[in-house]
Amino acid sequence: MSPLAIINRAKERSLDIIGVTDHNSTLMAPIIKEIGEREGVYVLCGAEVTTIEEVHILAFVDGSKALTQLQEYLNRYLMKVPNNPDIFGYQLVVNESEEVLYQEENLLIGAIEQSLDEVERFVHSLGGIFIPAHIDKASNSLLSQLGFLPPDLSVDALEFSANCKVDSFIKNNAYLIGNSFICSSDAHYIEDVGRCSTLLEMNSISFESIKEAVKRSGLENLILT
Repeated sequence: MSPLAIINRAKERSLDIIGVTDHNSTLMAPIIKEIGEREGVYVLCGAEVTTIEEVHILAFVDGSKALTQLQEYLNRYLMKVPNNPDIFGYQLVVNESEEVLYQEENLLIGAIEQSLDEVERFVHSLGGIFIPAHIDKASNSLLSQLGFLPPDLSVDALEFSANCKVDSFIKNNAYLIGNSFICSSDAHYIEDVGRCSTLLEMNSISFESIKEAVKRSGLENLILT
């Protein structure tokens, strides 16, 4: 999952846009974005944030200032538990040549000390995109942790995992109809990049056009393989 490998895999799968969301960290995203700009792949930068309720949220923001603000927010509220590399692996930031630039010492897969509502308000205060991740999964999803979608939670879309049986899921959760939906590969291994995707309709690729297209994305936009 090195930066160049991710972009090369995206090109192999004919992906025009990818999102980079490491757990509670944005630090690799700018490096991947820089390579993507050179190679013709648009990179949405953000993080997969774990709220205090243990819900995974995809948070995307635009521009270096907003990304820095998001990283500072994560640094401030991440529960400080030392990482054990023998169990969880090394948490590295590397450059295009895979040279190590930084190693994160605190475990990143845990929760931050912020609620779902607080994360939503913060991400939207930055003009960002707020998407509850893999809502069909039995752990770390909005539905597994809360059991329902709070009616006052402002979501830009809901994400399905690559393995979701969408028809049966929607049948069992019909109250979610009317929301926007995307499907993402949630790739932790390079071969999983592009396992599923979402067709977004827009005149040109920019953060704002992607945000608006995501808000319009319906079940018919999902590309499941």
